[in-house]
Parts: sequence; structure tokens; C-alpha cells
Amino acid sequence: MNQLFRKKSISLLLNEASMDTGLKRELTAKNLIALGIGAIIGTGIFVLTGTAAANYAGPAIILSFIVSGIGCVFAGLCYAEFSSMIPIAGSAYTYSYATLGEFIAWIIGWDLILEYLFASSTVAVGWSGYFVSLLKDFNIIIPEKMCQAPFNHIPGQGWEATGCLFNFPAVALVTLITALLVIGIKESSRVNNIIVFIKVAVVLLFIGFGISYINVDNWTPFIPENTGKFGQFGISGIFTGAGVIFFAYIGFDALSTAAQETKNPARNMPIGILISLAICTVLYIAVAAVLTGIVNYKELNVAAPIAMAIDRAGNALLWLRPLIKIGALAGLTSVVLVMLMGQPRIFFAMSKDGLLPKSFSKVHPRFGTPYVPTILTGFFAAIIAGVLPINILGELVSIGTLLAFVIVCVSVIVLRKTNPDLHRPFKTPWVPFIPAAGAIICLMQMAALPGDTWMRLISWMAIGLLIYFFYSKKRSKLQP
Repeated sequence: MNQLFRKKSISLLLNEASMDTGLKRELTAKNLIALGIGAIIGTGIFVLTGTAAANYAGPAIILSFIVSGIGCVFAGLCYAEFSSMIPIAGSAYTYSYATLGEFIAWIIGWDLILEYLFASSTVAVGWSGYFVSLLKDFNIIIPEKMCQAPFNHIPGQGWEATGCLFNFPAVALVTLITALLVIGIKESSRVNNIIVFIKVAVVLLFIGFGISYINVDNWTPFIPENTGKFGQFGISGIFTGAGVIFFAYIGFDALSTAAQETKNPARNMPIGILISLAICTVLYIAVAAVLTGIVNYKELNVAAPIAMAIDRAGNALLWLRPLIKIGALAGLTSVVLVMLMGQPRIFFAMSKDGLLPKSFSKVHPRFGTPYVPTILTGFFAAIIAGVLPINILGELVSIGTLLAFVIVCVSVIVLRKTNPDLHRPFKTPWVPFIPAAGAIICLMQMAALPGDTWMRLISWMAIGLLIYFFYSKKRSKLQP
């Protein structure tokens, strides 16, 4: 039992952080803010806002974003403390290894695959929808069989075959970004900076011009009456909607995986995490208000809800339609980039600890990137994006992310008790109130997610436990 909860000492982690791992320190605070915005503004704002409003919260999706935003601010403060104190690529996995022990660290490392791997797949599917729509505006038609998943899942009814072959645009996007990430973190960051400028400009254009076309009747009732089933509108629908669109906020924690590639991480990581989170929260709430004001929430269960809102505004905003789609494509591209950047670095850290094969921590001799896990992550992300529908992927990512946030929040409290004198360049204020509140809000959102999502999480964790007990536990570098 003691072996399950053996911990890596903070001094050992700090020593590892100072060692030359082959990863290049290229990222500044501005790069991190751009990466954070790049990861956060994407599927949540361009895709899931519509489906969550239509299925769970109605116009009160605005409140869902506020609930999720508060939970994220609390979790973000905890991530900021850890990332400044332990600037290691492993993110929540490494933090829990130092505070709660190896078994919990493995669980969170395995759980993070749900976040980063499945997130990149989810966003690629959303990107495909906008890409096909944009091409259609230029009379270029991609057959439905070539841009839709072969399977669909209907809540309460189960799986069905769609007759489609594969989502080829989604697969192509993942493949191209994987190649970019192998080439280098600096090159990837430069591409992301350009993309972020484009998509923030487009989001501001939608908010600025869309306000004039809001019909306040679409906000009535603001909180639709519950259907009699938990999570379908009413107060419970706000929390279920918050759990689903929580996916929209996950980008900021991916920044912590780049700690070993950041200049002065003790200062720059908290700046990148908190500023990108604050900017995106304000933009999300504004977009949700404008979107549900232009289009009745019942009609928003579509792959490209913002494009639909532009159509409803009529000819006056027709010029904005292609820009919105280009902005959406740019936004979704940067999310895939950051998610595909995060997962290999979790694998890298786990491999360094002996919990995964040594090949996962290989660094490319020329590019200075963890190329083996990057290629492996890209391969599986492409397959998943090609065959699964967006609703299943989005809910899986949300529950995985929420669990990670809960563990990070609890870890801050634990470490403050067990190691109160550690040097903390950034301190979470009002401990234990803020980390406890963050954990509780995230747990509430987890509880509000559909039961099927919980079953998939449990099944995923069962697979992870088998790998840990039959492979990783025996090969851990902490094994006596």
C-alpha cells in the first residue's frame, strides 16, 4: 500500500527542472498568453455554445459560462501556484506526484489523456464542420460521406451507423498540426500568435455588430422550465450546461505542460494562465449573450451556431459570414495545436518517471521536441476525430478536465499543510477557501454531467488501472 502513495520529493522535481532535458526554452509571457487564448477560444465558443444552449440551459447558458468561469479562475490560481513552484512538463500529473503520491499521479496522468487527446479530436471535428461550410460558400462541395463520422450517439437511444465513411477534413488537420509540432515549439508558437490575432478580431466583430440584431424575446424565458429530467433546463440545466461547456475553458492548464520550454517559468506561467483565462471568460459571456439573443436557443443544436446567427441577421451582415468562418477555423486550429502540444509532454514526464516506455521521452536531436509521443498522439487523435461524433467527445473531455482540476485544487491544500515553508513564487490567495471552492464547483459540474459520460470515464479508468498494476508500478523509478 505504501508503494501506491510514494511521492517524488519537491527537491528532486526542482533538480529535474534545472537539468538539460533537450527541450528548448523558447516561450515568453506573451507567447504563453497567446497560447492560452489559442487553446481556450475554440470549440466552446464556436461549436458547443449552441449545442449546450439547445439541449441543457437555453439563454441561461450565459450563467453556465459564469459558473464554469468561476470554477476555472479558482483552479487557475492553483495551477499558477504549482506551475511557478514546480516548472515541469507534467502539469497536474507532476503536481499530484509530489503531493498525493504515485497512484493518484498515474490516475491523473491517464485522465489527462481524456482531456488533451480527446480535446484535439473534438475540436478537429468542429473545425471540419466550419471548413465544409466555408467551402460550400464557394460552391465547393465535400460529400457528406467524406466529412462525417461513421457513428452517431443519440442520448437515451444509443449508437447508430450514419452511413458515412470518415471525417477526412478533421484527420487532415490533425496530421498537419502534428507535423508542425514535431518541427519545433517556437515555430508552433509563431503560427499560434497569428491565428490568435485573427480569431480574437473576428470574435470582437461578431460581438460588436451582432448586438444590433439581438431580439430580447429570444431571452424569454431566460431559464427554460425543467422538462422533468435532471439537467434538461431549469437550474439543473445551468449546471449541466456548465459541465458540458467547461470544455471551453480547458486551454489554460495546457500551458503548464510547456513549463520546461518557458523562459523564467516562475514569473511567466502565472501571467500566461491567469491573463488568458480572464480575457477569454469576458469574451465567452459576451458571445453567449449575443448568440442566444439573435437565434432562439431551440434552434442552436448545429455544428456552426455562430454562422447560423450571422445568417439570421440577414444581408446586412452577409459580409461577416466568411470572416466568422475563417475566424472559427483559425480559432479551432490553434486549440488543436495547443492540445496536441500538451499531451506528448504529459507522456514525456510519465516516461521520465519510468511509468511509460523510454521511447516516450525521446527528444528529437535537431528540433528539440518530444517527437515520439507527438507522432503517437497525432495518430490516435486523427483516428478518433475520424470516427466519433462531437457530442460524445466533448462530454468525455469535460469530465476528464474537471477531475484533473479537482485533484490540483486538493493538492494545493495538501502541500500547504505538508510543506508550508516551500518557496512559492506565486501563492494562491485565501487558502484553503479558494482551492476548496474550486474543487467543489468542479465536482458539482461533474455530478451534473450525463450518466453515460460517467460510465465511459469509469471504463477508461479501469483500463488505466490495468496498465498501472501490470506495467507501470513495477517500472517506476521510485521502485526500491
